[in-house]
Amino acid sequence: MGNGRSRAGKSSCSRLLPKEQAEVDRLFDALSAAEDGAQASPCFSLMALKSHVGEALPAAMVTRLYNGMRQVDPSGRAQGPRESVSREQFSEALSLLLRGSAQEKSLVVLKMVSASEGPVKAREVQKFAEDLVDSVAHVLTHRQELRGWAGKVASGAPVRAQALAAQLVSEMRLPGGERPQGPQWLDGDCDRAVIEDWVFRVPHVATFLSVVIHRGLLVPCGSLDLAALVPECALGPGPGLESLLDVLAVIFLSSHLAPELRGRWRLLFASRLHGQSFSQLCGRITHRGPCLALLEDRDGHVFGGFASRSWEVKPQFQGDNRCFLFSITPSMAVYMPTGYNDHYMYLNQGQQTIPNGLGMGGQHGYFGLWVDADFGNGHSKAKPTCTTYSSPQLSAEENFRFEKMEVWAVGDPAASSPVKAKKSILDADPEAQALLEASGRTRHSEGLREAPDDTTSQ
Repeated sequence: MGNGRSRAGKSSCSRLLPKEQAEVDRLFDALSAAEDGAQASPCFSLMALKSHVGEALPAAMVTRLYNGMRQVDPSGRAQGPRESVSREQFSEALSLLLRGSAQEKSLVVLKMVSASEGPVKAREVQKFAEDLVDSVAHVLTHRQELRGWAGKVASGAPVRAQALAAQLVSEMRLPGGERPQGPQWLDGDCDRAVIEDWVFRVPHVATFLSVVIHRGLLVPCGSLDLAALVPECALGPGPGLESLLDVLAVIFLSSHLAPELRGRWRLLFASRLHGQSFSQLCGRITHRGPCLALLEDRDGHVFGGFASRSWEVKPQFQGDNRCFLFSITPSMAVYMPTGYNDHYMYLNQGQQTIPNGLGMGGQHGYFGLWVDADFGNGHSKAKPTCTTYSSPQLSAEENFRFEKMEVWAVGDPAASSPVKAKKSILDADPEAQALLEASGRTRHSEGLREAPDDTTSQ
């Protein structure tokens, strides 16, 4: 690189390291070399950028990136947007998006939302969010960086992209401070202050832009820890599975977990692999550390709950205030504890006088999420919301039927620290066991304590 090029990129030097700046300059040289050379100074067009990106990103996102770049004004003396992107603009735009503060990032984001001057409409922000989320799923698939989730992506990916985009936009604060509600808000204006606040409070906006730039443009500068964004999928031994989870749902749920639980997810139970059996469910998920349970009702609603501690079969509520309920389809949302009670988790079987099943939130007979011991039946009762989690009705119908259920242990086995099943007192006292059997009473826990296939070491 010549001295002139170094000076041209000097506005970005406070953010990009010299090695990173050299990579950005190298990419710009490749982009500008595709032009006819008639310009007074090197620059590149939208066509050149699309040609470089190829199929890695959707065309709509490439256009948004280009519009953001060509409207950056490093000198502060521009009389309007250029028709092409100069070296200074390219360096400045990338340094702002990858290294800038929320205030600096919002300058480019606002131009990516709309090429027009002044405030943008809320519906334009929502469309930007949809394009951004779709681009993340697209580029990770294209670059084959789904970390094991490839081939197990649920159907209806566009619906998931819209659901995650809607969740991101729901975190926005409008000029009056209120949150978006109802379709009428889409016609409202969002100025730079609103966009800046959104970028600051919703980290996924900046993270997703980083994914698009790193994996779409192949710019190796800035920091992107893909492992922290997308946990590794470990199915364990046995046949493959088309999971209820796709990469967008995994990214969304992982962001609500503690960092040590985001590294590796291991399949403990799937009804399509292990059968429609509540005994199998209990045997495979107990004493396995924190896990996510989710199911799909017959109307296509996908929802579930996060258990912060190992499940145990017992007649008392368990867990702590790190538990939560969630919805994936048709909308994405997480519902945290309210503090009203401590009815976080419940798992029981073989009892005569109290409910047998798996539940989270609410109370006996009125759980926020309930899977009956008669596997395939459940309920989500919330009038108007679950007392424990303030969640609405998660299923399409209050009492629902389901066939698909999965439970995933989250985090590395060492991080999740699964507790080994304790021996029954009857195991230590054969005389007590014989006395119980002589009286004609059965051991309800016998089938539950059979060791399931060991997937924690996979």
